[in-house]
Amino acid sequence: MQQVRTFSITAPGFAGVNTQDAPVDMDVKFAMDANNAVIDKYGRIGARKGWEAIATTGVTLGETDVESIGECVATDGTKTIICASSNTLFKLTGTTLTELTYGGGGVAPTITANNWQMCTLNGALLMFQEGYDPLLYDPATSTTTYRRVSEHASYSGTLGKNDCGITAYGRVWSARSDTDKMTLQWSDTLTFQKWTGGTAGSLNLYGVWPQGGDEIVALAAHNNQLIIFGKKQVLIYTGAKDPSTMTLYDAIGNSGCAGRDTVQNTPQDLIYLSFNGVQSLARTIQEKSAPLVSMSRTVNDDVKAYLSVASSSTTIKSVYSALDAFYLLTFKDSTITFCFDMRTPMQDGSHRATTWLSISPRSFHYSIDGVLYLGKDGTLAQYAGYTDNGTGYRMTYYSPWIDFGDPVRTSIVKKIVMSVIGVTTQALTYKWGFDYIGLTHSQVTSVGNSVPSGEYNIAEYAIAEYSRNLTVRNVSVNAAGSGKVVQVGVECQISGYPVSIQRVDVFTKDGAYK
Repeated sequence: MQQVRTFSITAPGFAGVNTQDAPVDMDVKFAMDANNAVIDKYGRIGARKGWEAIATTGVTLGETDVESIGECVATDGTKTIICASSNTLFKLTGTTLTELTYGGGGVAPTITANNWQMCTLNGALLMFQEGYDPLLYDPATSTTTYRRVSEHASYSGTLGKNDCGITAYGRVWSARSDTDKMTLQWSDTLTFQKWTGGTAGSLNLYGVWPQGGDEIVALAAHNNQLIIFGKKQVLIYTGAKDPSTMTLYDAIGNSGCAGRDTVQNTPQDLIYLSFNGVQSLARTIQEKSAPLVSMSRTVNDDVKAYLSVASSSTTIKSVYSALDAFYLLTFKDSTITFCFDMRTPMQDGSHRATTWLSISPRSFHYSIDGVLYLGKDGTLAQYAGYTDNGTGYRMTYYSPWIDFGDPVRTSIVKKIVMSVIGVTTQALTYKWGFDYIGLTHSQVTSVGNSVPSGEYNIAEYAIAEYSRNLTVRNVSVNAAGSGKVVQVGVECQISGYPVSIQRVDVFTKDGAYK
């Protein structure tokens, strides 16, 4: 009687999706597909969270997108979420979305786009968008209106119709006006309305770009440095706490920024999307050019393909969530979101990636309270729960092709067992296929169709962080078919509870040599 052999994949999908390398001889820790999934802190691949509508009363947005979100932190600590949709500004109070009206006393600005970048200083929120006068929401003056920054009673200087605006080192930094894309401006200390006198100033970068002319795309601050991203180059100024003495520390060519809203601070680094893929600023500085390996290496051709068809940089959004330890990058034109696990890079410096194809966020904001806000079509939402606003979504995991260590012998698959965390009623669709043809076989089972796992204890799975309704099970199906290589996968409808996959065991018998 032939002996049954077992091939095990521990921590399946731990290395994330890999669409970059050839499927032949791919490490089994990768996944050929991991959709609507994340890699959690225990190294398991599992379902992402869903979204829940926050703005359930007040203004009805219909089908229009919430395209930008910001947060005003008043001097008394009060926090207000501001968002833009339908060429209008709104504020969130509890679950009520209300329109901000113009209160500047003059002629209201004509707004025809919603791509604002928002930053807060000294209790007020400033909003920047190329071609528009910068706007101001100041709850110390009014909690229901906005006005132009230039309409502040003590406004001085000239603030351009800039696209970029950040707060750093006690002042506002701004750049990229509709008529001047090479001049950086900064306000006086703690006075967002003063753009001349005191320590306010400006800097023209025309002769600074190391590889000739460029234009400012984005601004960021990190470790007492001011980072200026061009389309093709990056400038790094040190000593930015005192702009009068800050100096050019480094200039990096061949690694510009593909979009203002792709730049995100992490505790140790700056992440941004270049035209070569998702990059780490620290690694870019180290290699003095576009790194040979980008953070998105395993999905890099996919990222660049979506970038190439994006209608404009304004349709590309990102966010870093400290709580979830991921960087999300979304392309509105294609409705895809890439999720990069930011805990620990792989040996080559890339980060584990998964994809989300059904959540379709239009904008993001990670609040100081740790809430991940999502701009959706018709509402403001948060990343929470395990439904998409009450509707289930499908998580998938497909392994690489496996040859069981003997690529010339046919293997007969007898059984597939997965160690699964889920609720007993959750249906699982196991899929498998042979010899690069695809997943041609499938069988439906459920988490409750097998016995609790005796190999792993509950503490190791840490299921208490999810729900007491979750259980750990070894879920098996009897399989059929044979081939030299096999691919296995699972699909699950997520409707209120998560699913995580800890281990996959494939039981085979040896067939003939071919």
